[in-house]
Amino acid sequence: MTKCKVERAIGGNVLSIETGKVARQASGAALVRYGDTVVLGTVVTAEPRPGIDFFPLTVDYREKMSAAGKFPGGFFKREGRPTLKEVLTSRLIDRPMRPLFPEGFRDEVQIQIMVLAADLHNDPDVVGLVSAAAAMAVAPIPFNGPFAGVRVGRVDGKFIINPTVAQLEYSDLDAVVAGHADAVTMIEVGCRELSEKEVAEAIEFAHENGVRPICEMLKELERRAGQPKVWEPPVKDTAFIEEIRGKVLDELRTAKAIAGKQERNNAVKAVYEKTVAEYCPEGVLQPAHTPEEVKGIISGIEERLVRDMILNEQRRPDGRPLDALRPISCEVGWLPRVHGSALFTRGETQAMVTCTLGTSRDEQIIDDLVEEYSKKFMLHYNFPPFSVGEVRRIGSPGRRELGHGALAERSLEAVLPAPEEFPYTIRIVSDILESNGSSSMASVCGGSLALMDAGVPIKAPVAGISIGLVIEPDGRYKLLTDIIGEEDHYGDMDFKVAGTRQGITGVQLDIKATGLPFKIMREALTMARKTRLQILDIMEKTIAAPRPQISEFAPRLLTVKINPEKIGKLIGPGGKSVKAIQAETGATIDIEDDGTVFISCTDAAAAERAKDWVLRITEDVQVGRIYEGKVISIKDFGAFIEIQEGQDGLCHVSELDENYVRNVGDVVKIGDIVKVKVIAIDEQGRVKLSRKAAQRAAAEETHK
Repeated sequence: MTKCKVERAIGGNVLSIETGKVARQASGAALVRYGDTVVLGTVVTAEPRPGIDFFPLTVDYREKMSAAGKFPGGFFKREGRPTLKEVLTSRLIDRPMRPLFPEGFRDEVQIQIMVLAADLHNDPDVVGLVSAAAAMAVAPIPFNGPFAGVRVGRVDGKFIINPTVAQLEYSDLDAVVAGHADAVTMIEVGCRELSEKEVAEAIEFAHENGVRPICEMLKELERRAGQPKVWEPPVKDTAFIEEIRGKVLDELRTAKAIAGKQERNNAVKAVYEKTVAEYCPEGVLQPAHTPEEVKGIISGIEERLVRDMILNEQRRPDGRPLDALRPISCEVGWLPRVHGSALFTRGETQAMVTCTLGTSRDEQIIDDLVEEYSKKFMLHYNFPPFSVGEVRRIGSPGRRELGHGALAERSLEAVLPAPEEFPYTIRIVSDILESNGSSSMASVCGGSLALMDAGVPIKAPVAGISIGLVIEPDGRYKLLTDIIGEEDHYGDMDFKVAGTRQGITGVQLDIKATGLPFKIMREALTMARKTRLQILDIMEKTIAAPRPQISEFAPRLLTVKINPEKIGKLIGPGGKSVKAIQAETGATIDIEDDGTVFISCTDAAAAERAKDWVLRITEDVQVGRIYEGKVISIKDFGAFIEIQEGQDGLCHVSELDENYVRNVGDVVKIGDIVKVKVIAIDEQGRVKLSRKAAQRAAAEETHK
């Protein structure tokens, strides 16, 4: 591997790409530095497995805790299974690369990206993407690159390439854009209700000022250190392909005219089985053609048929016009006991979504390269095999489920209330009960409905839709609204856009073509907005705004701000005070270091009692206020009464009653609970109480 290094200023730092120094036994390796963040990207290839009918690309991104000078959490003190961030970044790198490998390439390709140093200012995910692109640039693997990716933010209306972690705190946009020098191949956007025009401008800015300059660097790297990319595509048996086409084309066309997914799939499956049985009969040890070969040819014919139907006849597999939305139905509050529930059905895609409200104890703690932090909002997406009528292994969520959940979570996050306004921890779960395309966007719609059903005061409802594309090398293309599974499989694009009436909150682009022209991207965003507004009209007929009250089964969460110096007093010796409040009221109390106290209880009245108790303990004693206290000591001259935890006062014998008191014990006894009024606090902080004044105040209140 030839030693080579290229550098260029990108965004606010110098991007350095070096190859030939480390990992020299890999097919390709590159060390990329941005600021003080250093990432190693490697690629290795192997011979294809016999009979394989897909491209086996594996991308694995890992963040070593040592990169930030930290120990991994947990008992074993070493990195284990990939975190959610690592899984999502692996997908982020995989998606723009996959369409750039040549058709028919079946070699095993394994890409590993390791974060070696993290400066805690520059997110290593996009640096990792560049390291993978650099490794591919110098490897002897056929690849229609180079490609690159950058992050773009927007602070005070100005776009920033690769914003720092601190800048992202003030940014209303967080987008990762990847592609080659001429077009984009992947987009991932989270933003705060930006317009279609603003999002399009951000993507074009990222491509012009980030993607294209890095691609120029990689071209230079490939010219100076790249290895020859030698690969011969497999020779196609055109005569055999035409023979099968003549037999199956009409049957496939008839099958594709069936509207229902299951019926259509069964009819297509019958064509496959009949043709395979004809060319690969049972009992023949060495047929001229394998079942995999025959199925692959039929699949190619089916793909061409679907694409021609859309391009030439403007007819879709389920019979809809190209810009038509499938029938939608919505239902909320249909599950008992849960805090919020929704059932969102669009055509043959159905999402069952629930919303659960919790306390600060339910927050998710994230152990990241940067400092540990907690999440108050989570969206989990599940895709059981019965949703597509299949039998598959049931296990933990896969990369696809994690990715879809993250997209839906990001799309809804922009409309959530601030923690100060609504301090609950929120968890949404989307279970896909039926699927025929765009289940992640169904999760966004169902999630919005469930939030409103739970009484979460979101800023506005959010809806999502997926736009598809069929494009030919001669420039002909058609955009499709609300794509189904076949259109995703045989088409060239899955462009998911979510947002409110005001603007976009989330975007994800996956494309199988070599790139998405900006003109088509803008058209797709416009089409997505038109359809999104139609969906919002339907959703708002079911529930137009958040319910005024949260569910009776949700915890009542009250927030109290106390002087941090009074935290010890609230807790009490050995936790005595706070435990007493919890035992008496049934409430759960969480105390933050800044003096914020969270009180949660399923009983609203009990929560209020706990709040009053906390205030009594922690607030300063006020002259003129009436307190309920406990008699803790009796003297000849009066009674000492505890009015707060650790705070007592003297009620002089003359202040015990309206009538003359000869003996203090005749009026009160130790342990009695009495109401007293604070009449004075002297310079030494001693509190003077009056039971007599409290009685007068009560009498006056009665006569009003």
